[in-house]
Amino acid sequence: KPLLAIAREFHAVPVAIVLKIPPQVCHERNQDRPNRDFGPHVTRNHWQELRRSLPSLRREGFRYVYELGESEMADAEVVRTPLWPNKKELTGPFDIVGDVHGCFDELLSLLVRLGYAVETPDDAQGTYQVVPPAGRRLIFVGDLVDRGPRSAECLRLVMDAVAAGVALAVPGNHDDKLLRKLQGREVKLLHGLEQTWAELEAAGDDFRERARRFLDGLVSHLVLDGGRLVVAHAGLPESMQGRASGAVRSFALYGDVTGETDEYGLPVRHNWAAEYRGSARVVYGHTPVAEAEWLNRAVNIDTGCVFGGRLTALRYPELEFVSVAASRRYADPVRPFLADEGVQPSLQTLHDDVLDMDDLLGRRTVSTSRGAVMVREEQAIVALEVLSRFSADPRWLAYLPPTMSPCATSTEPGYLEYPNEAFAYYREKGVQHVVCQEKHMGSRAVVIVGRDAPSVYARFGVEDGGLGIVTTRTGRPFFEDRSLEQGLLAQVSSAFERSGLWEELQTDWAILDAELMPWSAKALQLLQSQYAPVATAAAASYTALCAALSEASQHLDVSEDLDWAATGLDCAKNYQAAYRAYCWDVLRLEDLRLAPFHLLATEGRTHFDRDHRWHLSTLARLVDPSFPCLQGTRSIEADLLDAASVAAATQWWLDLTASGGEGMVVKPLNFVAVGGKGLVQPAVKCRGREYLRIIYGPEYDREANLARLRERGLGRKQALARKEFILGLEALERFVRREPLRLVHECVFAILAMESEPVDPRL
Repeated sequence: KPLLAIAREFHAVPVAIVLKIPPQVCHERNQDRPNRDFGPHVTRNHWQELRRSLPSLRREGFRYVYELGESEMADAEVVRTPLWPNKKELTGPFDIVGDVHGCFDELLSLLVRLGYAVETPDDAQGTYQVVPPAGRRLIFVGDLVDRGPRSAECLRLVMDAVAAGVALAVPGNHDDKLLRKLQGREVKLLHGLEQTWAELEAAGDDFRERARRFLDGLVSHLVLDGGRLVVAHAGLPESMQGRASGAVRSFALYGDVTGETDEYGLPVRHNWAAEYRGSARVVYGHTPVAEAEWLNRAVNIDTGCVFGGRLTALRYPELEFVSVAASRRYADPVRPFLADEGVQPSLQTLHDDVLDMDDLLGRRTVSTSRGAVMVREEQAIVALEVLSRFSADPRWLAYLPPTMSPCATSTEPGYLEYPNEAFAYYREKGVQHVVCQEKHMGSRAVVIVGRDAPSVYARFGVEDGGLGIVTTRTGRPFFEDRSLEQGLLAQVSSAFERSGLWEELQTDWAILDAELMPWSAKALQLLQSQYAPVATAAAASYTALCAALSEASQHLDVSEDLDWAATGLDCAKNYQAAYRAYCWDVLRLEDLRLAPFHLLATEGRTHFDRDHRWHLSTLARLVDPSFPCLQGTRSIEADLLDAASVAAATQWWLDLTASGGEGMVVKPLNFVAVGGKGLVQPAVKCRGREYLRIIYGPEYDREANLARLRERGLGRKQALARKEFILGLEALERFVRREPLRLVHECVFAILAMESEPVDPRL
């Protein structure tokens, strides 16, 4: 009994292997074993008990009983046989059809829309010929019958398709009830079964027998594509997938029924999908919904065709929904499900209101399509502090941009960074074409913008979210003044409208990677507490030193010291001029400048497959005198195998930095570039001489200081940039696929954790 209890708990099939060894043989063997000193009556009694219990093993609950005699044991072999639901070897592609309920005309229309050719037989004895698109196969989620006008014909088509090997099916609760009727059991003819039974009686005994055998042979659910796909009529939690028991079959047919009834007299079912955490995608039906929507990798595709809704199919692995409208309402639903509730967030968004700390803390490995990234426990603790205390509403955080490494240190006299090293890095990685993009001196910002407030609410689920949000590189709200933020977003949204990008991209929202200026808009406190005091102190000290040395020069030869001090004073003045160039007062909206350079995602897709030329040219269409806050990003392309092209890009950088520009960012032309050893750096920054003065201090370019700074190490910074880039891409791809927020945040949280790594902040 304890073994059977374990089998029931884990929904396993109990199997008994009985070794029927004669009692005299058992006694002889015991004589050769130590500590087995008992008489032959013991083994004889055991043998008698065994013989008495054998007939009742099946009644106790063992599904299979194998009896092996002494001669059979030597040749016996234990063979692991896959359970009936296990069809993992079938990898698709599949077209999974929702509850048909006798809607035969709609089923034919849907199959045609999916690309299937259906040849109708000439008479009732003929066979439907269903020809799929190359390599595809149909799967029916059950409830083929009842309520609709042609249940028998639906059964016939599906049986023919399954027999021909072009379809699979699982039973629904209506199919199961019909099976019980076909088996001669007492069943009430209600809920459409009366019409189905009338059709089957008219179809004749042979058809009814064929239908009985077909329905009786259907297994509770199917596990497909290596365990990545599960199809069950009413859904199935992870603990039951691939298992076989009465409880599994009951759940697959009826769902998680509580035993209560609602105000409509229908069974109350626990929403198992809201708590589903499995990795497999579960496709189910059973309860009609207005629209098929993913929730925690599970989707209900019963869109109520028989009640006047639609008949829906899911294309797998494409995860595309295809549907046809019902010709008419064939039955009235007991519970309304097509009510218009106005603009609402997706089912997934509505359920993603709380994150579980257990999904974030501890040492964990984040698996992505571009490799795995490990997060240490101590990193996770720091990230949790940032996320819980400082970040924006987690529903906004679909993406965080990666850190960026500078190019290798230059040997060019007077320079710490120079384009040659940036170009050499990509050339060595096998990248021929790069984009050199103006690096704005501002603050990195992620911009989420919508066409209007309802569109933003529908996609992100943040009430009073307005037109979106602007966040910092670490996910914090950029603005304290919400009116300033919403004013900026209004310009971005209007620019999308005026440029035609909303229509062209078929979206109502967009996520942009951008630079927001001035630098002082976000770093004012840093300027006041760090940069300004350094400039003031350096200028004052060198002014005093120059005065003292000038006076001393009347009596001593201090010309070298005076030159050194004068150079220091010039450095201090240049330092002050350098950071002041990137600062101005922000008193009104028009004082802000936003320069977007990546169009990361829109509805239904990311844009990582587009090259940087497309990103820059597309976003350049937003720049218009009507929107003074929007600024373009200058760039030049370079062919790294063409010396003239490289020289032109280098001169472009020299001119840019000489005129006060911060520097440039060098990127592969392709958004995601792969070298001989995997992903290359997504971008390398090459900063100008005067900007580096802000970073490394007023006198960084004295030769002794340059010699020391040239020893800086970039390995850790480059590794972080690559990991964060991978995580950012994965987070946004999961968001666009409408994965659960916990899976999106697995990546976003990991980026925050990476940021806790001790890396020289000047890099």
